[in-house]
Amino acid sequence: MTIPLVTEEDDMRFARRGELDGAPRAVRRPAPRLAVLDGLRLVAALMVVVFHYTALRGGWDQHPDKVFPVLRTVTRYGFVGVEIFFLISGFVICMSTWGRSLGDFVVSRVSRIYPAYWFAVFLTAGVITLWPQVRSVESWDVVLTNLTMVQEAFGVWDVDGVYWTLFIELKFYVLFAIVVATGVTYRKCVLFCGVWTVAAVIAPQSGSKLLEMWATPLYTPYFVAGIAFYLMHRFKPTALLWAIVTVSLLIALHGVPKRVADNTNNSIPTWPAKLMVFLAFVIMALIALGYFDRIQWRWLTTAGALTYPLYLIHQYIGMTVIHGLRSHIPPYPLVAGLIAVMLTAAWLIHRCVERPVGKRLRRAMQQGMEDMRRNSTVPALRTPDPQSGLTILQEPRHPKPFEPAEAGRVGAGAADGG
Repeated sequence: MTIPLVTEEDDMRFARRGELDGAPRAVRRPAPRLAVLDGLRLVAALMVVVFHYTALRGGWDQHPDKVFPVLRTVTRYGFVGVEIFFLISGFVICMSTWGRSLGDFVVSRVSRIYPAYWFAVFLTAGVITLWPQVRSVESWDVVLTNLTMVQEAFGVWDVDGVYWTLFIELKFYVLFAIVVATGVTYRKCVLFCGVWTVAAVIAPQSGSKLLEMWATPLYTPYFVAGIAFYLMHRFKPTALLWAIVTVSLLIALHGVPKRVADNTNNSIPTWPAKLMVFLAFVIMALIALGYFDRIQWRWLTTAGALTYPLYLIHQYIGMTVIHGLRSHIPPYPLVAGLIAVMLTAAWLIHRCVERPVGKRLRRAMQQGMEDMRRNSTVPALRTPDPQSGLTILQEPRHPKPFEPAEAGRVGAGAADGG
């Protein structure tokens, strides 16, 4: 990936987006929503869905090569959609936390990711309990532990196979919260990218399970590159940012063969997966540089909203449906119809669960944060008056008034999750 020359006109175009010290954006008109980012998220989700439905044995009860002999040669690489999710997440989280406090960040993430997740856990558990032909629930203690989203830390089985990615996402949130707590700036984001990359490089040979768990070597380069791409978008591309992206791409490509091996039962070429990763980086670069800013199709926003609930419910429920209908409906119409049903269900979850419950949860958490801030202020001091002997109220010399955090711009994907 080459470093493009930045002209004076480009300098002005990027300079309007903010100052390097993290000051508020100077532009007065709201920046356009990155609708293409929403569309890319749905593409990534559909890649994973098609991979699970056509490249895994799942509910077919026979090798998928016999069911989809031609299609599977392409769809068996659909797991790369997960890497694309992480790439987008780095971009979106950096964007949505700019100018926000740690409390705002926590409220935003919890109210965004948990309502649909809780619903999906119970829905999936209910389906595979009633029809346990493909998967079954070990115990309802497992289901309750899954509600925390950190079940992997306790060695507890995931109710649905896709939940392992959510734990990786949570670890990214926790690590980036350190930056948010101190105030997100250009310099701190670059420092975060450098430190996390170094940790990811040394973790596999360190012998430390704790370091490897937090460094997540296979997936760190995607989050880091996403952050660098956002810095390009907010400010301007520089040699430093292109270097971060290039190093991240090379590390990511190095990890692709392991990902291919982990997701296939036999040896297959790794170059298609590497090509998909490379193209994802190219598309993100074009988004960061503003080449897709003019694309503002409204349906892309809806597409982005469907991504998270679709991802949460599709795997084990879909495999159960395939198992029940595989002898009654031909494979291709079954998969196509199932995807359509899942998209419809995702829309219903978004409208009936995600939005209303998320809104109530956000309000409750904001109230809790406000109460915590109010009750954490330095109390007034009481000192005796030497003349009258009465106790008088003395205010602290340097009180810290409560100032609600200014919400930063939330663009594509920030309100839709990472």
